[in-house]
Amino acid sequence: MTDSPIERTLDARVKLYYDLQRASDAPSPLLVALHGYGSNKSWMMREARHLAPEGVAVAALQGVHQHLKEPKEKGGELRYGFGWLTNFHAEDSVAVHHRALLDLIDELSGEGVADPARVFLLGFSQTCALNYRFAFTHAGRLRGVVGICGGMPGDWETGAQYQNTEAAVLHLAGARDEFYPPARVADYAAQLSRRARDVEFRSYDAAHELTPAMRDDVRAWLESRVEG
Repeated sequence: MTDSPIERTLDARVKLYYDLQRASDAPSPLLVALHGYGSNKSWMMREARHLAPEGVAVAALQGVHQHLKEPKEKGGELRYGFGWLTNFHAEDSVAVHHRALLDLIDELSGEGVADPARVFLLGFSQTCALNYRFAFTHAGRLRGVVGICGGMPGDWETGAQYQNTEAAVLHLAGARDEFYPPARVADYAAQLSRRARDVEFRSYDAAHELTPAMRDDVRAWLESRVEG
């Protein structure tokens, strides 16, 4: 053989899992909540139920990239975690994330669970930038987007796919966040305001975490915009 190997691709279906809590028998506002790297849908559902106002349905979608985690105690069961993005053809992970959200919103709207005009998207850590990619690419699909302890898309300045949106944006940051310290997030409000009119940026005495003050503020913010 003299030919060099050629990289090829094939399309394969990926099964994604999510937890759902309905709000009523009628179409309701929907909060789609996505966990960060190494977490799972169960953790995100527990958090999202504290964040969602009464009358809002919650869907917690689990990441596509599974990995094993060492047990915390000797003799404990192996635990698993999930992520959303890798640095090998990252655009493929972004495409899966977008497709999953579009299909989830369409499925729950078609089943009468969600009101498609009142969909909110929340992301913690790794999913923050991914959700901003979705929100500003599919500008008409969301009523609001919440980012917690996360970053901005790396191609925010150059991505031609990003559009202006009427969706409201809330970004929460921790002053002691080791991954997204104040110096890194200082201009996030200005960056987001380039493409969204309703932007709020709030900082907390917190590390890379969700605190009670953050939970209270997200819930109040959602309440103010569910009917707005």
